[in-house]
Amino acid sequence: MRPVILKTGSTLPELRERRGDYEDWIAAGLGLELVALEVVSVYAGAELPKVSGVPAVVVTGSSAYVSDREPWSEDAADWLAELVAAGTPVLGICYGHQLLAHALGGRVERNPRGREMGTVEIVLLPEAEGDPLLGGLGNPLSVQATHLESVTELPSGARPLGESVLDPHHAFAFGDAAWGVQFHPEFDAEVMRAYLVARREILRAEGIAPEPLERGVADCPTGSALLKRFADFAGFSV
Repeated sequence: MRPVILKTGSTLPELRERRGDYEDWIAAGLGLELVALEVVSVYAGAELPKVSGVPAVVVTGSSAYVSDREPWSEDAADWLAELVAAGTPVLGICYGHQLLAHALGGRVERNPRGREMGTVEIVLLPEAEGDPLLGGLGNPLSVQATHLESVTELPSGARPLGESVLDPHHAFAFGDAAWGVQFHPEFDAEVMRAYLVARREILRAEGIAPEPLERGVADCPTGSALLKRFADFAGFSV
């Protein structure tokens, strides 16, 4: 079987029409054609493949909430736990990061520090030194983020790798081959701005001025570098 993109949601409709969806951006970051990957839209009812046949997985973001414990999400969490136990390379992005933490026994809930959105700085922790994905990328890192829920308690045995002002668990590793990152390595500046524009009124209702966030958006090479490192680590073939 080809490496899997576990699709847990879809991007903004207007953005999808112009730029494609999460799987397109992730594939590009991995340095692969989308046809080299198996996209499994679990949120839309697609059947999860057998764990024994999966060489590696990237889990996408979503507008859903892990804390809602929807049946498809809980099934995906159980599947991810089996993959991690089998030593399969796994990378969880945003919702995928939270789902992976939940699958391994962590806690996911509404971020008590509030919504985090825009181009933000991640400070790498000592545990990130030498990490196959994050080690040596620089410190701090500029990344794109948009989330309301967070991992508020890491799974037992997880290694914390990075934190931001609003999220102390922005990146973690578990075992030898599983990572979760709250940020979106597949987002570029155009995508991030589109999300900020779409969320302007929500941000204002929460007491957050969107204009400074929009002005602060910048491209972040960290994202594509991280995805390429995961592709190399997992042995993806072009």
